[in-house]
Amino acid sequence: MGVGREMCTQEAFQAQRSELLGLLVSGSLEGFESVLDWLLSWGVLSWEDYEGLSLLGQPLSRSARHLLDTVWSKGAWGCERLIAAVNEAQADSQVLELPSCWNPHSSHPARDLQSHRPAVIRRLYSRVEGVLEQARQQGFISRYECDEIRLPIFTASQRARRLLDLATVKANGLAAFLLQHVQELPVLLAPPFEDAACKKFTSKLRSTLSAQSRFLSTYDGSENLCLEEIYTENVLEIRTEVGLAGSPQKSPAILGLEDLFSTRGQLNADADTVLVMGEAGSGKSTLLQRLHLLWATGRDFQEFLFVFPFSCRQLQCVAGPLSMQTLLFQHCCWPDLGQQDVFQFLLDHPDRVLLTFDGFDEFRFRFSDQERHCSPTDPTSVQNLLFNLLQGNLLKNACKVLTSRPAAVSSLLRKYVRLELQLKGFSEEGIKVYLRKCHRQPGVAERLIGLLRATSALHGLCHLPVFSWMVSKCHQELLLQGGGSPKTTTDMYLLILQHFLLHACQPDLVAHSVGPCLLKARLATLLHLGRLALWGLGHCCYVFSAGQLQAAHVDAEDIALGFLVRARRVVPGSLAPLEFLHITFQCFFAAFYLVLSTDAPPSLLRQVFSCRRPGSPLVARLLPALCVPGPGHREGSVAALLQEAEPHNLQITAAFVAGLLAQEHQGLLAECQASEKALLRRQACARWCLARSLQRHFHSIPPAVPGEAKSMHAMPGFLWLIRSLYELQEERLAREAVRGLDVGHLKLTFCGVGPVECAALAFVLRHLRRPVALQLDHNSVGDIGVEQLLPCLRVCKALYLRNNNISDRGVCKLVEHALHCEQLQKLALFNNKLTDGCTHAMARLLTCRQNFLSLRLGNNNITAAGAEVLAGGLRANASLQFLGFWGNKVGDKGAQALAEALGDHTNLKWLSLVGNNIGSVGAQALAVMLEKNAVLEELCLEENHLQDEGVCSLTDGLQRNASLKILKLRGNSFSPEEMEKLSHRDARLLL
Repeated sequence: MGVGREMCTQEAFQAQRSELLGLLVSGSLEGFESVLDWLLSWGVLSWEDYEGLSLLGQPLSRSARHLLDTVWSKGAWGCERLIAAVNEAQADSQVLELPSCWNPHSSHPARDLQSHRPAVIRRLYSRVEGVLEQARQQGFISRYECDEIRLPIFTASQRARRLLDLATVKANGLAAFLLQHVQELPVLLAPPFEDAACKKFTSKLRSTLSAQSRFLSTYDGSENLCLEEIYTENVLEIRTEVGLAGSPQKSPAILGLEDLFSTRGQLNADADTVLVMGEAGSGKSTLLQRLHLLWATGRDFQEFLFVFPFSCRQLQCVAGPLSMQTLLFQHCCWPDLGQQDVFQFLLDHPDRVLLTFDGFDEFRFRFSDQERHCSPTDPTSVQNLLFNLLQGNLLKNACKVLTSRPAAVSSLLRKYVRLELQLKGFSEEGIKVYLRKCHRQPGVAERLIGLLRATSALHGLCHLPVFSWMVSKCHQELLLQGGGSPKTTTDMYLLILQHFLLHACQPDLVAHSVGPCLLKARLATLLHLGRLALWGLGHCCYVFSAGQLQAAHVDAEDIALGFLVRARRVVPGSLAPLEFLHITFQCFFAAFYLVLSTDAPPSLLRQVFSCRRPGSPLVARLLPALCVPGPGHREGSVAALLQEAEPHNLQITAAFVAGLLAQEHQGLLAECQASEKALLRRQACARWCLARSLQRHFHSIPPAVPGEAKSMHAMPGFLWLIRSLYELQEERLAREAVRGLDVGHLKLTFCGVGPVECAALAFVLRHLRRPVALQLDHNSVGDIGVEQLLPCLRVCKALYLRNNNISDRGVCKLVEHALHCEQLQKLALFNNKLTDGCTHAMARLLTCRQNFLSLRLGNNNITAAGAEVLAGGLRANASLQFLGFWGNKVGDKGAQALAEALGDHTNLKWLSLVGNNIGSVGAQALAVMLEKNAVLEELCLEENHLQDEGVCSLTDGLQRNASLKILKLRGNSFSPEEMEKLSHRDARLLL
C-alpha cells in the first residue's frame, strides 16, 4: 500500500511510525535499499548516514528503526521525502531515465552518480558483471574488490550498489569511468510491483533452474560435480564472414559468456536467435547450464525475467499437438498462481523472455519455414512450434539461444539467426585450469598436466572438454597403474570403458579382471548397450523409455555400469527416461556392437563407411558404388538402422569402428569374438573401404587450370575419412591411400579442424610424394594442433594458418621444425595471438632459410620491439618476396627498423604495413628505403597516422624509385589540399 503524501509534519510522522516501520520491514532487503537509494540521491541522507544504515548483517527491523530515527531528526522535509521514497520504491516498474543534461565528462562524477543513483542502478544491475570486468582490466578496482562485490549473497542490484559505493570512496577515476559507461547501458523495465503472479512465477523459475543447474551431470552419472567448482571457460568466437572487399579481415572477437547477447557481429539485426555451434563434446550443454545458473542466482542476464530451458532430444519425444502456452508451462515450469496473467505478461513483454534449445542436431526434424504458425494459443506439432519460435512468428523479440553441431545447421536456418557463435573447446590454459579444478590434491593435477605435455596426441584430444573429463576420470589408470598414453579417440573411450568396468567389479576381483578378460566378462552387457545405442541412432532417439530398454534386453545390472543416466529435464508423461552420458558414448557402443555382434555381418561395414542417406552430400559421394548396398532392408535390421541414422552420428560411429579394428586392439577383440575369421574379414573390409574411398575422391578432382597448381577444397566428409584412417593407425594403409593424390594446393578452411584432425592429417599427408600447399585458415588448430602438424611439415611447400588461435609458443615450435624443412617456403599466420615473443624465432627462420619466399604476420600484437628483432633476420635474408605486417603496433620506431633492413633487399616485391600507427618519422624512413630499394613493387600504408609532412617525404622518395608500381595511402590524416595536389602528381599513388 502507498503512504499519503499529506503527512509532512514531524508529529504526524511520529504518529504513523508503526505503519511506516511495517512497510519498511514487510518487503525484502532489496526494497529497503531502494528507499535508501532515493533518499541518498535527494540529499536527505549524508554519506555517513548511509554507511550506518547499510551495514551488513544487521536485522532489517533494526535498520528500519534506525532510518526512521535518522529521518525524523532531519525535520519535516526529511519526513516528507521518506514517504516519497517509499512510494517510489513501490512503483519500481517505471522507466528511470537519465536526465537530458547528463554529462559523461563531468568534473564531479561521484556527485552526479549519487544524484541519479536509482536510475544508475537500474541501468547497471543487468550488466554489472561486464562493467566490473572492464573496470578491473583498466585498473580501477582490484580482483579482491571484484570478488567482494560478486559474493553470492548479493543480488544483481545489490552488486550495482556496492560498485557505486566503491566509486564514492575511491579517488582513482572509477567514478568517472562509471559516469561515461552508464549512459551506454540499456534501461530495463521491472514487472509491476503489484503483479504477485509474475513475481511468484519468476521466483519459482529461478529456484527450479538453480536446482537443475547447480550440479554438472552431462558426462558423469556416478557422482555430482558442482558446476561452480568445475566450470571452465571455453573459447567462444563470433563467426566471421570472409571474401568481402575492403581492409584486411580482423580476427574474430573472442567473447565471454556474459557477451552472448552482444550486438557485435550481427548477421541479421531483425532476428531473435543466437546460434552456438560446436563439435560433439565441445561443451555446448555445459555453457547453457552455466547461463541458467547465472540467471537463477541473480548474477547475470538479469535483463530477462523468465528463462525457459528445453532439450531438443526430449522435445522430439512429445507426441501430439501442443500450444506455446502448453510448451512453456507444462513442459518447463507451471505457474502456481494466475496462469493467464503470467502468459499475457509474456506476450506483452517478449523482450524479457529467454528460451534456450539445447542440441538441435539431435532433433530428428529438419528445419523448415514452409508452415507458418502465429497463434500462441492454438496447438500445432512440436517441430512446427519450435521452427516458428526460431523464425519469430511466435514470441517475436523474445531471445532464443540454439546450440547445435555444425552439420545440422542449414543455410535456411541461418536466415533467421541474429548472431552465430562458435564454441571451440578449451584453450591450452583452459585444460590446465580444468584439471586443477578437478584435482585439488597436491601434485595430482600437475602430474596430469606433465603427462599431457609429454604426449602430444593425448594433449590434442583434451581441447574438447569431454576428453579432459575422461583424463580426469581415468587419472589413476594414466598415472598410477601405467595405463599407457592413448593416441586416438578410440583409445580414450576404451580406457574410460575399462575404468567403469573396473569400478563395477568386486574389489577382490579387480586384480584378476584386467584387459580382455574384463571385457569378456561383461560382453553381454556391452552388447545390450550397443544394440540400444544403434537402435537409438537409427530412430534418432537419444532418450529411452523403460519399454525401449526392455526391448534391447538392458536390465538393472547393465544400467548400474554407469553409461546410462537419468535424463535431466523430463518430458511430462514419460517414465524415468535414461540417456547415454553423451552422444559420443552412444556412437561408441553402437560401433562396439557392429564389430562384435553376430547380428552384424562384416559386409555391413561397407554401409557404415558410406555414411549415406537420401540427399546426403557427405561421404557417400566419395565412395564407389560397390561400397553401398541397395535399398530394401528389413525393418528393424542392423542394415535398416544404419540407413536411417543421421550422417554426423554415423561418421562418429564409423571412426570408432575403424579404431576398434586397429591392430593394437586385435587381442582385446579376439578374446570376445567367437570367430577369428569374422574379425579378420571386418578388418579387411574397413581397410579396403577407406583406402578405396580416398583414392576415388582424389581421382575425382578436376584437372588444374593451365598455368596454375592443381587445387582441392576438401569438405568435412573428407576429414572423417582421414580421421577413420588415423583411428586405424596403419602406416601402410595411409601411404597407399594418398598414392593417388596429385594436387599442389589442399584447402581445408572452415572445416572445424582442431588438434585431433591435425594429428590425423599429419598421419596421412606425411606420405605424400610431392610437396603441397596446406591451407587451414579459420579453424581451431591452436598451439596443440601446430604440434600435431609437425610430422607432415616436410611435405608442405606453404602453410596457411590464419585465424587459428595460435600463440608464440606454437609458432616457436613450428619454426624450430621449419628450419629443417627445405620445401617450406611460405608461412601465413595472420589473425592469431602472436606477440614480440615469436619474433626471435622468425628472425632465425629468415636468417637460416635463404629460399624462404613469403611471411605474413598481420593482425597480431607485434610492437616496435618485435619489428626491430625481425629486422635483424631481414638483413640476413636475400630471398623473401612478400612481407605482410598489417594490423600490428610497430609505430614509427618499428617502421624505421624495417625500412633500414629492407633498403638494400634484392627480392622483396610486396610490403604491407597497414594500420600500424606510423607517423611522419616512420614515413621519412620508408621514403629513404624507397630511394634505395630497386625491386619493391607494392607498398601498403593505409590506415596509419600519416600527415602532410610524411606524405610529402614518401612522394619525394617515390620520384626516385622506378620499380614501385603501387603506393597505397588511403585512410591517413593528410589535408584535402595535399590530397588534391597528390592526385595529379603520380599515377602510382592510391589515395
